[in-house]
Amino acid sequence: MDIFAAAERAMRMDDETWARHASRASVYSRIAILPLLALAIWARVWIGWWALLPIAALIAFAWVNPRLFPAEPSTDYWAARATFGERVWLNRQAVPVPTHHARWANGLTIAAFLGILPLAWGLWALDPGWTVTGLVLAMGAKLWFCDRMVWLYRDMIDADPAYRSWLR
Repeated sequence: MDIFAAAERAMRMDDETWARHASRASVYSRIAILPLLALAIWARVWIGWWALLPIAALIAFAWVNPRLFPAEPSTDYWAARATFGERVWLNRQAVPVPTHHARWANGLTIAAFLGILPLAWGLWALDPGWTVTGLVLAMGAKLWFCDRMVWLYRDMIDADPAYRSWLR
C-alpha cells in the first residue's frame, strides 16, 4: 500500500486544491501544526479533557489548510515547488521518478516517522527532552523531504506536460 497516495485520497486533493495548497500561507502554516499539536496534547496537564478541543481544531485545520488560502498569481518560490514535487512524487506510478529521488523520499519519510516515536514518548511521559527531540527529528526530516521534492520537481518538470503547467 502506498501511504502517500492514501494520504492524498484522505485529503481529497484535486487540481484546484493543489493550486491553493501551493500558496506560501498554506505551506508555511502547515509547518506549525505538529508543534502546536504537541502543545495541545501537553495541555492535558493544565486543562484536562478540554485539551481535546485544540487537538480537534488542529486536525480539522490540517484538512482545511490546503483549501483555506487562495492560489497565488505566481508560483515561482520554494514552497510551491515543494508542493509540485510532492505531486510528481504521488504520480510516480504513471511517470516514474529517478531511483535516487525515490530512495531519499522513502528514507526521509521513514526518518520523519521515527521522529514521531520519541515525540510520542515525550508527550506520554511529559518529558520535554524527548518531546523536543522528536519534534526536531520529525520536522527536520519532513522539511528535508520538502526540499528534496523541490529537487525532484526541477528534475521532472519536462517529464509530463502537466508538470510545467503548474508554474505561473
